[in-house]
Amino acid sequence: MLEPMKKIHNSLLFVGLLGLALCSTFTSCKDYLDREPNTTVSATDAFKNFNNYQGFVELIINCIPDKEKCNWCPSWNWGDDEIFNPEADDRMTHQADLGNFRAWSQTGNWLLTATNNPTDASAPKNHSLWGHAWYCIRQANMALEHIDEMDGTEEERNVILGQSYFFRAWWHFELMEYFGGLPYINKVLDANNIEKLPRLSFQDCADSCARDFQRAADLLPINWDDTQVGSATKGKNQLRPNKITALSYKGKCLLWAGSPLMKAVKDEAPLLGAIASGRTYAYDEEYCKRSAETFGEVLQLVEDGETEYALVEFNYEDIYNHTKAKGAKNCYSDLFYTQNQGYRTPGSTEALMRGPSKDWNSSNWNTTKVFGPKVAGLVEHDNVIHQPTANLVEMYGMANGLPIDDPASGFDPEHPFNNRDPRFYHDIVFDGFKYINGSTTDKEAYRYCELFTGGNMRPVANGSQTGYFIQKLVPHTCNVIDKGYDWGKGTHTYLSYMRLADVYLMYAEACAAVGGAKYSASTFGKTSEQAVNVIRDRCGAGHVAAKYVADNNKFMDEIRRERAVELSFEGFRFNDLQRWLLLTEYPYNTKFRQEFDRLEDLEFFKNNDPREAKVANYRKEVILTRNFGAKHYWFPFLDADIYLYPEFQQNPGW
Repeated sequence: MLEPMKKIHNSLLFVGLLGLALCSTFTSCKDYLDREPNTTVSATDAFKNFNNYQGFVELIINCIPDKEKCNWCPSWNWGDDEIFNPEADDRMTHQADLGNFRAWSQTGNWLLTATNNPTDASAPKNHSLWGHAWYCIRQANMALEHIDEMDGTEEERNVILGQSYFFRAWWHFELMEYFGGLPYINKVLDANNIEKLPRLSFQDCADSCARDFQRAADLLPINWDDTQVGSATKGKNQLRPNKITALSYKGKCLLWAGSPLMKAVKDEAPLLGAIASGRTYAYDEEYCKRSAETFGEVLQLVEDGETEYALVEFNYEDIYNHTKAKGAKNCYSDLFYTQNQGYRTPGSTEALMRGPSKDWNSSNWNTTKVFGPKVAGLVEHDNVIHQPTANLVEMYGMANGLPIDDPASGFDPEHPFNNRDPRFYHDIVFDGFKYINGSTTDKEAYRYCELFTGGNMRPVANGSQTGYFIQKLVPHTCNVIDKGYDWGKGTHTYLSYMRLADVYLMYAEACAAVGGAKYSASTFGKTSEQAVNVIRDRCGAGHVAAKYVADNNKFMDEIRRERAVELSFEGFRFNDLQRWLLLTEYPYNTKFRQEFDRLEDLEFFKNNDPREAKVANYRKEVILTRNFGAKHYWFPFLDADIYLYPEFQQNPGW
């Protein structure tokens, strides 16, 4: 146990990282400040002026994990939204299905990769949340403690302090989402004198995060491009946190602190059995009110045009091929991938929080090849496919805004793909979809997807076991015929940590938790209901119906359904079900597939829109049930962590 213990001391309690940080190469200075990097930096030089200090801080930005590229065939969706082929049974998505949450440290996902090198900006596969958080928290604390050594202007001093407060809170909060309350490290710890810091409650830890996020918001500019310190890198400041980023994360951590799971823990509700029963709508209203006020401040600034952020368009000439309408600029698909844009990082005007994403080769060679069918070699490489579950797909309601299980929605099980929410046609590949556009001879049988029961794209091993594919994050043209993943297309994929639509929906949830659909914060003019409808207006879906607005619980269900659709497959579903106390509850603990018989012949799909096809025996069938208990509301710490000292306790049940 000596070597593992040494490793954990080095990560959790920061032993030896002071020397590592001060002797690191400042690769980020070249990337963000447009000057040549120093080869080595002494303790004196690191903090003497703004350029050096900024380079020191930006080592933290280099460490932000890229969820889609941290490993070959990576896994980041661990809720009820996605399932993999059997070849990927060793990935975290399947291990979560088995209840083996300990696998987070063994499956090479973005929480912990096999190797971790905090200062190597050129190796994103070495960057992970657990592997880098403690290093980055120490880096932030060092920056805060040495600020008096910097020779610079007040503006330079403020942005160094603001970024340091932001990142200290951000790395804590990202860990808290999976592990719960932690010791909040707000100073540089002495490597020779290990402090026995107890774990705080989630809410106490969130309060510390909120204070740091507010400090950051008070010190950082709204837009770096408008400042003297940002003028030298104008147009290249998107990865730096700003006032909007800081306030948005303050609102998020307060909403999480006020969520049903955290309130249940605070109220000492017994975390046994079906703990969600009767508690999924029980929020801590005080935290939610603070959250709503904070989000309201952000959204008012956005809608007043005082920020660089805006919702992108949803304006397509051909929705199935993600072809933008004439005159459309930034469209929905630009949030998740870019093509023919010189490997521009996705996110457009909506991404509030991103890390660096320079590993373009992993987009082309890896990420783009884990979403489409592998039958007949349609998509190259491993037989690993991210597939949407039928239960998640059914979250996509009707174009009129009603959920498909509402008797008034107009949903017709004989025409299940017709008149659906417009995002359905952007995000989901369904039966009859024209999957291949280019010329082919040996793969002609696969041009139009056969996703009905027994269809040629339904083999469990290398097709879809659910009856659907995802094309929200990677277009269906990433196949061996259309060559969307070839170098000439310049396809670049990336998932933002936070985007503006998420802020609207978190604002709506926080307001609804305080006063229902008609409640609004004092800092923003829109009600909870109106905030949800902003997102629906963007894609052309109908507003929340009056009968849902009138019932607080039903309205909250609609907000949650809206989050499931708008943020589908982006990595948020697990944490949402967790904080809503729904992980253990049916149907959220069950993964379904879609079964039906096709009634149309091939000529129909050649001449008609696939959404108009008629089917028979449309039904859901269970693939698996996740036998989760109370312990699954948090991930377990590594055993070596809890052996450090008695005050650092394991999560319950592990």
